[in-house]
Amino acid sequence: MKVWIALLFSLLLVACDKSPAPIVAMPSAGTHSGASAAGTNAFEPARLARGATLYQQNCATCHGARGEGAFNWQQQGADGKWLPPPLDASGHAWHHPQAALEQVIREGTQTRGGNMPSWGKTLSDADIRAVIVWFQSLWPDPIYTAWADIDRRARAGEK
Repeated sequence: MKVWIALLFSLLLVACDKSPAPIVAMPSAGTHSGASAAGTNAFEPARLARGATLYQQNCATCHGARGEGAFNWQQQGADGKWLPPPLDASGHAWHHPQAALEQVIREGTQTRGGNMPSWGKTLSDADIRAVIVWFQSLWPDPIYTAWADIDRRARAGEK
């Protein structure tokens, strides 16, 4: 257990050292190829590769190279702000529909108690969608299917 905690802590330190993380363009084995709730092929190779590049350039410093987030992401940091959550299946990103994910990236979380800056002037809407596609590619099929249902209900105005 201590080794696991030490490993996670060292990953957090590496992820937050402000140096560029390696680009990870494709999902690992056991993940899905994904089709968006709108029915288009959201995981086309070019979009996935673009999302991987954008994620590594703009997001990995805080959210980790593989979307693992801060070790203690469910706690507030010393500054009273919430730490970067995982974007892989271990976090809560998959509980939010597409529109909410886009809004958080576009507007940031600084007005919501977090440290994430607004990316709306840095990333285009297409770039934001590509980043989302990349971290969704990390989700296993059951998580992606659950997210697609949440997104479908949100688009239909259901709860």
